Amino acid sequence: MGMRYIARLLRVLVVSCLTNYLLVFTQLVPLSGLSAGIVLLALLVGYLTIHICPCRAPGATWRLRTLLGGYELLMVAVWSIVATGILWLVLYRTERLDGRMQGLPAWVPVVIDLLIWLLVMGLLVFNGFVRVLITCNRLRIVWRVLLLLCWWVPVFNLYLFYRVLRAARSEYYFDLGRLEREAVHAENEDCRTKYPILLVHGIFFRDWQLVNYWGRIPQALQKCGAVLYYGGQQSAAPVAVSAAELKARVEAVLAETGAEKINLIAHSKGGLDSRYAISRLGLAPYIASLTTINTPHRGCVFAQQLLATLPKGVLGWMERRYNAVFHVLGDEKPDFLGGVRDLAADACAVFNEQTPDADGVYYQSVMSTMRSPKSAGFPLNLTWRLVNRYDRQENDGLVTRSSAGWGNFLGNLTVPGRRGISHGDVIDLMREDIAGFDVREFYIELVRGLKERGL
Repeated sequence: MGMRYIARLLRVLVVSCLTNYLLVFTQLVPLSGLSAGIVLLALLVGYLTIHICPCRAPGATWRLRTLLGGYELLMVAVWSIVATGILWLVLYRTERLDGRMQGLPAWVPVVIDLLIWLLVMGLLVFNGFVRVLITCNRLRIVWRVLLLLCWWVPVFNLYLFYRVLRAARSEYYFDLGRLEREAVHAENEDCRTKYPILLVHGIFFRDWQLVNYWGRIPQALQKCGAVLYYGGQQSAAPVAVSAAELKARVEAVLAETGAEKINLIAHSKGGLDSRYAISRLGLAPYIASLTTINTPHRGCVFAQQLLATLPKGVLGWMERRYNAVFHVLGDEKPDFLGGVRDLAADACAVFNEQTPDADGVYYQSVMSTMRSPKSAGFPLNLTWRLVNRYDRQENDGLVTRSSAGWGNFLGNLTVPGRRGISHGDVIDLMREDIAGFDVREFYIELVRGLKERGL
């Protein structure tokens, strides 16, 4: 860390001397002839080197190196501005700003240096911002837009500068730490379980290759040795229908891999689909474990209330629209209302009576909660209020904490502050890094726990 600060200080010195070349080397350190040309050439080479290679980032990916480079360029720009301000103050207080240069008026070197300063600093800031804008995942769209539109607004642009620098720095160190941990996991093959893993999605989504329901999680697990497959069931259907599709998928994976059993990791309604397939469709002998993530095992009171209070015409219109869209997207027989009705509290109470846990299958569950509606965007910010009103419990925007526990309950995931972890955050739906919660590390540890159990 000390060497990085020394290197940054040298970069600031190069930029400050270049931007104030005439004033520095005519007023403070007078040079002439060959020595002046050599110094100017050295400064130009140093300045170009700063643009091409702003810093060293051993062990980082290309994206992280670019991100850190942008951060360093912006930091050099900030401190160069400070250094220039101090220099000009010193020259002014020592009455050297009004000196003459080869018979020219006193203002000429000042104006020339000011134009050079604008060019050199402008290129430095532009390079830094471009690097950060294309690589910083934590910089939200709203801040990118504000930066592009308001970079010239005095005072406010300083705040934008601060937000960009903070986001870039925190993301770099977060991701670098994650890469170091993943390297250890990969070397130890911590996710190479005895049986393959099948990821089972929830309602209103499908398993698409281009837009992965599970975000960056599968790649991290596979890097650490996991053998992964996807459930592939339709986006919305009654639990019984989805369970039958899931059974067929499990049988296909068993035939492909030759494995004796499979570990299921299911999110949301996928947990109910999995339990049905295990206990009522004869899959129990072929399932080693079921891990449910934010699954409404005891149903959703707010869903039941909405089904009871919304006009039938509105429900019918929603069903027709949804089914038409997802039929085009690949569902053979999408059933919007069929899937939603099976999530109601009364329906889940009946479901639990008819679907006892199967012997020989290890059940475990985990939950996450939002702290406020501001923890997520639409529609979870709306449904959080509905769940809070009807269920009156902590929730993730859709599922209450008490509804999600099943089998060995691993606990409730949350983070300090006002944010929390939403129904989508827990599967990395938005690919967002949350301070205090590394979703990829969480799943790696989850799968490593299955491996340690011999599953």
